[in-house]
Amino acid sequence: MKDFILLMHADTTSPERDADWEAYIGRLIETGSFQGGSSIGQGQAFRKQGDAAPLTRQLTGYIKIQAENLEVARAALAGNPTFESGGTVEIRELVVS
Repeated sequence: MKDFILLMHADTTSPERDADWEAYIGRLIETGSFQGGSSIGQGQAFRKQGDAAPLTRQLTGYIKIQAENLEVARAALAGNPTFESGGTVEIRELVVS
């Protein structure tokens, strides 16, 4: 199994409901793919020297899942409240080095 992170963007075209999130996370837990997640709050960007790039403000939350491959991870978008509300969900594989 591979680890993937789903990054939710703040570009939905309709409101998300808390009850939808509860049902979605519950389904991921039942399938055994859910590995954690959280809303993303305020923060600040840093760089050792010079000016840091601006803070990425379009990310609102993340979910870590396990899946066989990207296609299986993509199937986990079904029911995701951000995705279902017309928003963007970015899926990235977490590469262990």
